[in-house]
Amino acid sequence: MSKQERPRERPLALTCGDPSGIGPEIAAAAWLQRTPAGVPPFFLLADPALVAARARACGYDVTITECRPEEAVAVFGAALPVVPLNARFADTPGIPDKRNAGGIVEAIDRAAGLTLDGLAAAVVTNPIAKKPLYDAGFAYPGHTEYLGHLAERASGTPARPVMMIAGPELRTVPVTIHVPLADVPRLLSAETIGETVEIVHAALQRDFGIRAPRLAVSGLNPHAGEDGALGGEDQTIIVPAIERLAAAGISVRGPLPADTMFHAEARARYDAAICMYHDQALIPAKMLGFDDAVNVTLGLPFIRTSPDHGTAFDIAGKGVARPSSLIAALKMAAEMAANRGTAT
Repeated sequence: MSKQERPRERPLALTCGDPSGIGPEIAAAAWLQRTPAGVPPFFLLADPALVAARARACGYDVTITECRPEEAVAVFGAALPVVPLNARFADTPGIPDKRNAGGIVEAIDRAAGLTLDGLAAAVVTNPIAKKPLYDAGFAYPGHTEYLGHLAERASGTPARPVMMIAGPELRTVPVTIHVPLADVPRLLSAETIGETVEIVHAALQRDFGIRAPRLAVSGLNPHAGEDGALGGEDQTIIVPAIERLAAAGISVRGPLPADTMFHAEARARYDAAICMYHDQALIPAKMLGFDDAVNVTLGLPFIRTSPDHGTAFDIAGKGVARPSSLIAALKMAAEMAANRGTAT
């Protein structure tokens, strides 16, 4: 194959997140570690003036170049490629501002669109704060749900986004996500659990290169209900879901007591744990990999990863935020894209 015929390497599309948080500075810090940390090429969707000001405030020696997405790979070695947004940001480190909502959403929209159009290999999102978006009229619970909306709008097919927290030692998936704990039992069904497991199983094969995934499903109640003595949902909802999945040829075990399924010996028996609610999944994942766990959205027509932390308004603009989780998110997105075949 001649040089002219070689497939073009596609960069990752990185959003700025909430510009009042640490997103702009950890993007710059990740670019500074591109050689020692092996950071894959990316472009940042942001307000270039704000990124430059934040890098200076943090003492980072970063050259910023405005470019088009297709120019980012060539630019990446010498400068941080920034694809300018139409919106401009109020530069208020540590103080969220609803005036920035339009630009925050624009960055997410364009990252998803560029990836669907083949100009980027995957979407990587910096953290957002929900309250300023809600104050500006944002109608979605969070990133995951909004990306599902974008996928559905682009494809015309309903999307079922599934959150995975993936770290070096553990992958966990909550069946219910951003809902009050009191609502979890009524939101669980054998169908919802089954759909979640099927999406995770397919993603482990396609995006993580695991040919025969092994899945563990937690119970809802203490001790997985003690055969109904501590709650009936485990027997009436979770068991039927597992039986149907096993009959379909998926390697799945459960319901398992959540208090005994996350120690090292138990983790060795599965490739991902499906849990019934947010904290049941996220507490063990963050405990085992707080600095290098990655938030992955499964069930979309494009790859999406994110650092597994928030906006960190309290340290924004101080130059002390660590880019390790963002770097892990960038690397995982590139690996997933290579497995899926969208990296070139």
